[in-house]
Amino acid sequence: MRKRNHVRNMITIAALTGLATPALAGPGHHGLEACIKAALAIKSGDIVKVEQLIMVQGGEPTFEIEVRDDQNVEWELMCEADDGRIYEIEREADGPDDAAFKGKLKVSRQDAAATATAIFPGTIEETEYEIESNGDPTYEFDIVDASGTEFKVEVDAVSGKIIEVHVEGWEIGEEPEERSK
Repeated sequence: MRKRNHVRNMITIAALTGLATPALAGPGHHGLEACIKAALAIKSGDIVKVEQLIMVQGGEPTFEIEVRDDQNVEWELMCEADDGRIYEIEREADGPDDAAFKGKLKVSRQDAAATATAIFPGTIEETEYEIESNGDPTYEFDIVDASGTEFKVEVDAVSGKIIEVHVEGWEIGEEPEERSK
């Protein structure tokens, strides 16, 4: 509870001090505040983490907003910073043994991690187990390279292919249980 309030307070401070605009707003001036509002309209609950990301493939500024609902389920909502539009919703699995994750699993965490670090060399700082909106399981690795840049590399747990890559700008909130080396 204390951590959630900390995240909410940090976001409120950012908005009130002007940090949310223009520093966190895209060209459309929607930014973080609009993305939070859009995320909470889709999934009500407590915000547990917010990250500013830049998609490597297209360079679009994005916010990843994690919401924990009343059933203690965590959801990741990806929001276009430019227009405040939610374009992807994923459910966080409880871990590798989550029935929905394990049910379709064909690629081990070790193999997925090897694929991710072969293209983005570095240290895996965090692993998340996710269920895409179509029910497919994915691994999301936070990989920090030698220069300190953090990449979020999403690997399909069925095909073993990299499906998304972002560079993290900043993060508010942290989930220590997801830390892994």
